[in-house]
Amino acid sequence: MNDSTNNPIFESDAILLRIFLSERQRWGHEPLFEAIVVKARDAGLAGATVLRGPLGFGEGGKIQTAKILQLSDNLPVVVEIVDSEPAVQKFLESIADMMDGGLATKQSVRAVHFPRQTK
Repeated sequence: MNDSTNNPIFESDAILLRIFLSERQRWGHEPLFEAIVVKARDAGLAGATVLRGPLGFGEGGKIQTAKILQLSDNLPVVVEIVDSEPAVQKFLESIADMMDGGLATKQSVRAVHFPRQTK
Protein backbone atom coordinates (compact mmCIF):
# COMPACT_ATOMS: atom_id res chain seq x y z
CA MET A 1 0.00 0.00 0.00
CA ASN A 2 1.33 3.43 -0.96
CA ASP A 3 1.33 6.35 1.43
CA SER A 4 0.50 9.15 -1.04
CA THR A 5 2.01 11.83 1.20
CA ASN A 6 5.46 10.22 1.07
CA ASN A 7 5.24 8.48 -2.29
CA PRO A 8 2.94 10.25 -4.76
CA ILE A 9 2.97 7.44 -7.34
CA PHE A 10 -0.35 7.25 -9.12
CA GLU A 11 -1.94 5.19 -11.88
CA SER A 12 -4.18 6.10 -14.79
CA ASP A 13 -5.89 4.40 -17.71
CA ALA A 14 -3.94 4.82 -20.93
CA ILE A 15 -3.45 3.41 -24.41
CA LEU A 16 -0.24 1.79 -25.62
CA LEU A 17 0.08 2.45 -29.34
CA ARG A 18 2.52 0.29 -31.28
CA ILE A 19 3.35 1.22 -34.87
CA PHE A 20 5.17 -1.50 -36.81
CA LEU A 21 7.61 -0.27 -39.45
CA SER A 22 10.87 -1.12 -41.13
CA GLU A 23 14.08 0.88 -41.01
CA ARG A 24 13.91 1.68 -44.73
CA GLN A 25 10.54 3.39 -44.61
CA ARG A 26 10.98 7.12 -45.17
CA TRP A 27 9.06 10.34 -44.73
CA GLY A 28 10.75 12.88 -46.93
CA HIS A 29 14.47 12.63 -46.25
CA GLU A 30 14.29 11.06 -42.80
CA PRO A 31 13.38 7.64 -41.44
CA LEU A 32 9.62 7.32 -40.92
CA PHE A 33 10.06 6.15 -37.32
CA GLU A 34 12.02 9.32 -36.55
CA ALA A 35 9.39 11.54 -38.19
CA ILE A 36 6.68 9.83 -36.14
CA VAL A 37 8.54 10.39 -32.86
CA VAL A 38 9.10 14.07 -33.68
CA LYS A 39 5.42 14.44 -34.58
CA ALA A 40 4.43 12.74 -31.30
CA ARG A 41 6.60 15.17 -29.35
CA ASP A 42 5.23 18.15 -31.25
CA ALA A 43 1.69 16.89 -30.56
CA GLY A 44 2.44 16.93 -26.83
CA LEU A 45 2.05 13.18 -26.30
CA ALA A 46 3.36 11.74 -23.04
CA GLY A 47 6.27 9.90 -24.62
CA ALA A 48 7.53 7.72 -27.46
CA THR A 49 10.21 5.04 -27.78
CA VAL A 50 11.63 3.30 -30.84
CA LEU A 51 12.54 -0.37 -30.51
CA ARG A 52 14.67 -2.07 -33.15
CA GLY A 53 14.02 -5.76 -33.74
CA PRO A 54 16.84 -8.20 -34.47
CA LEU A 55 14.47 -10.46 -36.43
CA GLY A 56 11.04 -10.21 -37.94
CA PHE A 57 8.82 -10.29 -40.98
CA GLY A 58 5.84 -8.35 -42.16
CA GLU A 59 3.12 -8.46 -44.76
CA GLY A 60 5.47 -9.56 -47.56
CA GLY A 61 6.72 -12.53 -45.51
CA LYS A 62 10.42 -11.79 -46.11
CA ILE A 63 12.45 -12.40 -42.94
CA GLN A 64 14.75 -9.54 -41.93
CA THR A 65 17.58 -10.47 -39.60
CA ALA A 66 20.54 -8.92 -37.80
CA LYS A 67 22.69 -12.07 -38.02
CA ILE A 68 26.38 -11.23 -38.42
CA LEU A 69 26.68 -12.73 -41.91
CA GLN A 70 23.39 -11.28 -43.08
CA LEU A 71 23.42 -7.72 -41.75
CA SER A 72 20.31 -5.91 -42.81
CA ASP A 73 19.59 -2.22 -43.06
CA ASN A 74 15.89 -2.98 -43.11
CA LEU A 75 15.22 -4.44 -39.68
CA PRO A 76 11.81 -4.27 -38.01
CA VAL A 77 11.15 -1.15 -35.94
CA VAL A 78 8.34 -0.56 -33.45
CA VAL A 79 7.37 2.90 -32.24
CA GLU A 80 5.64 2.74 -28.85
CA ILE A 81 3.59 5.65 -27.59
CA VAL A 82 1.56 5.86 -24.37
CA ASP A 83 -1.13 8.46 -23.76
CA SER A 84 -4.88 8.81 -23.33
CA GLU A 85 -7.34 7.26 -25.80
CA PRO A 86 -8.40 10.63 -27.29
CA ALA A 87 -4.78 11.78 -27.69
CA VAL A 88 -3.72 8.51 -29.34
CA GLN A 89 -6.72 8.52 -31.69
CA LYS A 90 -6.06 12.12 -32.74
CA PHE A 91 -2.39 11.27 -33.29
CA LEU A 92 -3.24 8.22 -35.45
CA GLU A 93 -5.42 10.42 -37.64
CA SER A 94 -2.60 12.97 -37.94
CA ILE A 95 -0.07 10.40 -39.22
CA ALA A 96 -2.38 8.58 -41.65
CA ASP A 97 -0.90 10.40 -44.65
CA MET A 98 2.63 9.41 -43.55
CA MET A 99 1.85 5.69 -43.61
CA ASP A 100 2.28 3.68 -46.81
CA GLY A 101 0.60 0.51 -45.62
CA GLY A 102 1.65 -0.94 -42.31
CA LEU A 103 0.08 -1.92 -39.04
CA ALA A 104 -0.55 -0.32 -35.68
CA THR A 105 -2.06 -1.81 -32.54
CA LYS A 106 -3.75 -0.17 -29.55
CA GLN A 107 -3.87 -1.79 -26.15
CA SER A 108 -5.50 -0.60 -22.95
CA VAL A 109 -2.92 -0.33 -20.17
CA ARG A 110 -2.54 1.07 -16.66
CA ALA A 111 0.14 3.75 -16.67
CA VAL A 112 2.15 4.09 -13.45
CA HIS A 113 3.37 7.65 -12.93
CA PHE A 114 6.48 8.22 -10.83
CA PRO A 115 7.18 11.70 -9.50
CA ARG A 116 10.33 13.55 -10.47
CA GLN A 117 13.00 13.34 -7.80
CA THR A 118 13.98 16.71 -6.34
CA LYS A 119 17.54 16.97 -5.14
